[in-house]
Amino acid sequence: MIDLRSDTVTQPTAAMREAMYRAEVGDDYYGEDSTVNRLQALAAERIGKEAALFVASGQMGNLVSILAHCQPGDGVLMGDESHIYRVEVEAAATFGGIQVRAVPNEPDGTLKPVSLEAAIPGPYVRFPRPKLLLLENTHNRCAGSALTPAQMDSICAVARGRGLSIHLDGARVFNAAVSLGVDVKELTRNADSVMFCLSKGLSAPVGSLLAGSEKFIRRARDKRQMVGGGMRQAGVLAAAGIVALTEMVDRLAEDHANARLLAEGLAEIEGLEVDLRSIQTNIVIFALVAEHITPAELVAGLETEGVRLLAIAPPLLRVVTHHGVERAGIEMAVDAFRRVMEAKD
Repeated sequence: MIDLRSDTVTQPTAAMREAMYRAEVGDDYYGEDSTVNRLQALAAERIGKEAALFVASGQMGNLVSILAHCQPGDGVLMGDESHIYRVEVEAAATFGGIQVRAVPNEPDGTLKPVSLEAAIPGPYVRFPRPKLLLLENTHNRCAGSALTPAQMDSICAVARGRGLSIHLDGARVFNAAVSLGVDVKELTRNADSVMFCLSKGLSAPVGSLLAGSEKFIRRARDKRQMVGGGMRQAGVLAAAGIVALTEMVDRLAEDHANARLLAEGLAEIEGLEVDLRSIQTNIVIFALVAEHITPAELVAGLETEGVRLLAIAPPLLRVVTHHGVERAGIEMAVDAFRRVMEAKD
């Protein structure tokens, strides 16, 4: 099975399994798991922050960050296509009493400074007080677009000028850094907090990191406990994360090359439309424009051919390249797409 639904389906490498087997562990609740502590120190150094916190998932990391930045009744701003706004089930409002306001995303995942300015209300007591801006890089729903350091600087300058703190949902921020050929710190330097995932392109089985100042991470640890995220001998999982950060970052370029190969193959199939200009990292979003087959039929047909993908919303579908699917698998997937499309014609 060639599973292209997401890079979350990656399997841990042999080196990760060995590291997990041999991990030294302690009770992380008391800060005594030496492997977790090593991972957190490594993550903070790589991302350019003072401290970091190991969390179970990217969504938990985003939620914990919002809760640590805001008080009930505060407002947060985010893109209307952002992952937090679209699919993280209103967690900030539910758990924190925090008011969310969406700002229109541009097709490349950016926010126009003028749009952000328009979303920030004046000093009028009936409006929620905006406290935090949430950014995303790479941008999932905008075809995995990588926001450049200049783009990040521009929108962060507006937020800073209006007194907002900044959180970066950097679930795939290492994909962005590799695609742009920059140190990841150039993409995180303006953020007060950054979340990034180990369990996507970096191939670890579980976990994400939240990074920020030491003071912020102390608050975040309390919030993690509040939402049930305190862990015990978590070094078994953290060991895989250390391997992910030391061995799996540079190879993300292979996933990007495979995404380009896949997109070019799909673009040649009648009934499928792909904007090749949008392909920057490992996510390919394309449109099914043929009238003789529905998205559900395409997904089902490809399943029988041994290929899995994700239908987003008609007519859009998504494929994601990742470790475990090599060039030969991409070529097989393109052939499967062609067979299913031709069989239904």
